[in-house]
Amino acid sequence: MELIDRNREEVDVNLMSPLIWAYIGDSIYELYIRNYLVNTTNLKPNKLHIKAIDFVKAGAQANILKNIMNELSEEELDIVRRTRNTKNHHLPKNSNPDDYMYSTAFEGLIGYLYLTKKDERLKEILEKVVDISCLGGKQ
Repeated sequence: MELIDRNREEVDVNLMSPLIWAYIGDSIYELYIRNYLVNTTNLKPNKLHIKAIDFVKAGAQANILKNIMNELSEEELDIVRRTRNTKNHHLPKNSNPDDYMYSTAFEGLIGYLYLTKKDERLKEILEKVVDISCLGGKQ
């Protein structure tokens, strides 16, 4: 038995709202970052949380997406476009609308790759995230 069951076919995932992709992508990305920090630092829980925020805030995710755009396939660019252009009536306080749209698009891409079981590609992108974030957005 798998720990987390991903039993949807790709055709079914394509019929989902891109905001659903972003919803699951948000949790997958946060889990990846938390796991990365636990495995690479000796920080206490409060400091882990503060450090994780540097990776998961909207501005950071928007920056990451902008840095990897030229490395995405046509299919991935379409996923990003669909998610970015989906109407989302929830804009957090103190959030830049442009950053929020791009961060949602980034989460949509992560969620889509996860739901369609494209684990190798998901891993490639998540590994780039750490490089981009640690280098201040420069590749």
